[in-house]
Amino acid sequence: MIAKITGGKDTGGLLRYLYDTRKQGHTDPHLVASWDGFAPDPGRSEDPAETRRLLVADLDLHVKQAERLGRAPERHMWHCSIRAAPTDRHLNDDEWATIARRVVTATGIAPANDPDGCRWVAVRHADDHIHIAATTVRADLRPARHWNDYLTADRELAAIERKYGLFQVVRGDRTAAKRPTRAEQEKAKRVGQARTARQRLRTTVRTAVAAATSTEEFISLLQHADDVLVDVKHFPSGDVRGYTVALQGDTNGRQEPIWFSGSQLAPDLSLPQIRQRLDATEQQQGPHRANPWHQATAAAERISRRLEDDDDAAAQARLAAFGEALDALPLFAPLDVRSPLRQGAEEFERATRSRVRAEHQHARALRGAVRAMVREPVPGDGALLAMFLDAAILVVIATARWHQLRHHDQQVVAAHQTLLHLQAAYEQTAAAPLAARAQRRPPQQVVERHILLIRQAMPEHAERVLEDTAFDALAAVLADAENDGHDLKELLQQAIGQRALDDARRPARVLTWRVERLGARLAPSARARAAQARGAERCPSTPVQPVRTTPATQPRPPQVRRR
Repeated sequence: MIAKITGGKDTGGLLRYLYDTRKQGHTDPHLVASWDGFAPDPGRSEDPAETRRLLVADLDLHVKQAERLGRAPERHMWHCSIRAAPTDRHLNDDEWATIARRVVTATGIAPANDPDGCRWVAVRHADDHIHIAATTVRADLRPARHWNDYLTADRELAAIERKYGLFQVVRGDRTAAKRPTRAEQEKAKRVGQARTARQRLRTTVRTAVAAATSTEEFISLLQHADDVLVDVKHFPSGDVRGYTVALQGDTNGRQEPIWFSGSQLAPDLSLPQIRQRLDATEQQQGPHRANPWHQATAAAERISRRLEDDDDAAAQARLAAFGEALDALPLFAPLDVRSPLRQGAEEFERATRSRVRAEHQHARALRGAVRAMVREPVPGDGALLAMFLDAAILVVIATARWHQLRHHDQQVVAAHQTLLHLQAAYEQTAAAPLAARAQRRPPQQVVERHILLIRQAMPEHAERVLEDTAFDALAAVLADAENDGHDLKELLQQAIGQRALDDARRPARVLTWRVERLGARLAPSARARAAQARGAERCPSTPVQPVRTTPATQPRPPQVRRR
């Protein structure tokens, strides 16, 4: 059930609307409940107009009394519509009456056992919803105490859904970004834009945060963004106090730019919030021994494991940092996958916030790896992007599980939607590099040895790995790692140890990227390989056979039948 609460100052106008049978969907309007159970019902009267006038007078009684004392509020009407889900069963009048009483009690309009509560009526003019109309002056002429009425009504409706066996609506925790208004949506349609100015600016600001390493750089990136106006606020000392942004061409009736502060775009985009995150970024100095994309992928994979810890503040910080990584991906992804990546980042934005307060220092390394990744051009074959997306998919699955355990319903839905977009981007990105690796499938005797190692290292996942269509690519990267002097059994155990394969739909793909990354990062030096060779000479019973991969131009060996 969904509640919508508004205020007004015209009791008569609201009741005329509720009882107007000329409105589409208004059939048989009538009362189902009232403050005392004896209110006149225009829907069941031979003279509806006169009865409606009497009902207005009864509802306004305490308002008129307060007016004579100069104590009446200007907007004394409280209007709450409650709508059932399309899949809900048909509720009768008695059930709707009980629901109305529970809502006015929960919101403070008419508290339980309070004879001085406000006057109210519940009108039903359609099968799937009711309207509660109340005047907010109590019988003791004091104003009603109905602060946070939307939140309290929503909580009560959640309990009602469970009691009556109705569809349970996904509810938020008031940490979501503000939705575009109807006016903003209509304006976007008129100018031919799929998204409103607020949404487009939110994406621009989030991308700037993801790429920046300091507040100064963040402001500079915003100022150089296309079609974005930036107004920086300063303290008298000259320090930056805040910022507002506007979209070029988005003006009001006076042809002035429509400005949005960071907090109007999203709760975590105010300058103080951004500064906290940027200050908790590990600055990576000097040349990188490891590829920044490998570092970022490894950091992302650690998130899944650390979400299982009991430190919710640290987990929330890592989710926020991972959201920044998704925001940054469209900057350098190929054009054909930017759309699903951008959609995935926008969906995951909801999963980066909850009532849990993030302690951003726990994500310093991840945030630093993301910044280093942003500054490293992605190679044209897409392998590094596919590698990161493969890890990202497992992070999103773990994120949905983490939020589900904490009953963060909106965040769970956002994570599931993110997963669909990232999987689409991954399938499109990974196809070419996996095919290129599969063409380098090693000779059959080498493949047989790899199969034996896989069965020994991961018996519970071996069959799934061997049946995966990406197995040939895995065999190729295992051969590459073996040529570089790696112990394949140890390498496979390290790959499995990073994260279990239970969540992986295509485990051979996951292992392909992990083995390739570990092989590049942990390759032994020439001296170490020479030592390994000398050791092999002293142990002839376990010879190390040099492996030669099959060139792409040679015929492909017959594929082993896997049982």
